[in-house]
Amino acid sequence: MIKVQQQDKTTLITLNRPEKANALTEQMLQDLCNAVDTAEGQHGLILTGSGTVFSAGADLEAARNGLALSTLWEELSFKVAQFKGMSIAALNGTVAGGANGMAIACDIRLVAPHAKFFYPVMKLGILPQASDPIRMQRLIGPAKAKLLIMAGEKISASTALDWGLVDYIVEPEALIEEAFDLLSDCIHADFEHIDTISKMFK
Repeated sequence: MIKVQQQDKTTLITLNRPEKANALTEQMLQDLCNAVDTAEGQHGLILTGSGTVFSAGADLEAARNGLALSTLWEELSFKVAQFKGMSIAALNGTVAGGANGMAIACDIRLVAPHAKFFYPVMKLGILPQASDPIRMQRLIGPAKAKLLIMAGEKISASTALDWGLVDYIVEPEALIEEAFDLLSDCIHADFEHIDTISKMFK
């Protein structure tokens, strides 16, 4: 349910469970962690999904069985954030719940026009993973971060762009091409230079 491809010094990771809105199981989270590990030494990392939804967050059945409290969410976000090249979330649709973590851990976010963003975990009586409020408020400020995480506000792609949560709105069929275009300078760079520059942003 996770597809991994490598081309042009870039690892492309696709959530591939479109029939379930790419809802994440424990195995998928572990596979995502492993896939990011395989990107070590690559210049670019792209995260995307199949279908019209990036991810509905935790699979409901798995969440009832404890997945919502798994340390794998934080492990995945940490691995994405520590990637030495440039990471891009090519968000093909709605991003819900804990799936926001890996998206905001990326350096750049592209999003399809129909996408929505929401983080309903507080309504479910669950705390967000520890790094999400920190990364979220760095992107959009504390007030808007609280609206998303504490108040469970649902926002559109255009609002996410206005707030600074995403960087570009791109038609779904052009997301991956645009991501590779943004990575073009990275792809042709010397890796030692990428590593040096990357450390400046950590």
